[in-house]
Amino acid sequence: MGSGDAASAGDPNEPGGAVPAGELAGGRAQPKTDKSEATRALILETAMRMFQERGYEKTTMRAIAAEAGVSVGNAYYYFSAKEFLIQGFYDRMTYDHAADARARMAGVKDFSQRLEIALVSWLDTAAPYHEFSAQFFRTAADPTSSLSPFSNESHPARATAVELFRDVLQGSELAPKLDAELVELLPDVLWLYLMIVVLYWVFDRTEDTERTREFVHRSTPMTARVINLSRYRIFRPIVRDAKGLIQDFILPTIGKAAVKQPPAS
Repeated sequence: MGSGDAASAGDPNEPGGAVPAGELAGGRAQPKTDKSEATRALILETAMRMFQERGYEKTTMRAIAAEAGVSVGNAYYYFSAKEFLIQGFYDRMTYDHAADARARMAGVKDFSQRLEIALVSWLDTAAPYHEFSAQFFRTAADPTSSLSPFSNESHPARATAVELFRDVLQGSELAPKLDAELVELLPDVLWLYLMIVVLYWVFDRTEDTERTREFVHRSTPMTARVINLSRYRIFRPIVRDAKGLIQDFILPTIGKAAVKQPPAS
């Protein structure tokens, strides 16, 4: 975020500089009318286009507001800082992905097929943004950044994705056969699997990210087989050890609640 953006976001003399009441966690204002939702969507779409054209670092909130035809204060009303535009983008894309994946999975019971459908759906939903995904990854890879997929601020989008993977499992023929505690933990683990796919996708420069798609096609049956094996008694000790690792080392690294920014004084 540029220095001009920071000053505007925290300056109570700047119109809209203070974070208003009724905002979404992470500094995103909660739209209350169709008009306000349209304005928020316009700002977000303008930002995405400008990030693609100019790059994330070179695009300021003031420039986004001017391009969208709204006041700087209005832009800050909906997104209290530039990074929350990316959070808004994550939220919207994750919602679109979940809706698309559920539609594609309708009537499919095989767990391996449902898992592959969900991952391919993400690749298709994210495809228009692949060209400039590396710009966002540089910031998201910082563990202290609110753009990190593991951050508290990313909780809304992450929760949507985890719930999708819960549906992937619960809607399959496999879920009733598994240990109940493992069923509860698996959606978070499958979300981490998606993060591996996303990382591969960011660096994939093949046409239509074919290598990532092939990786998904070949890895989902293997993942399904490993999970399926967990229901057999001989593998119970390994399953218990795996659950312990997930509970003690993986889940604690994932932010569980969104942080609400305090109003500017």
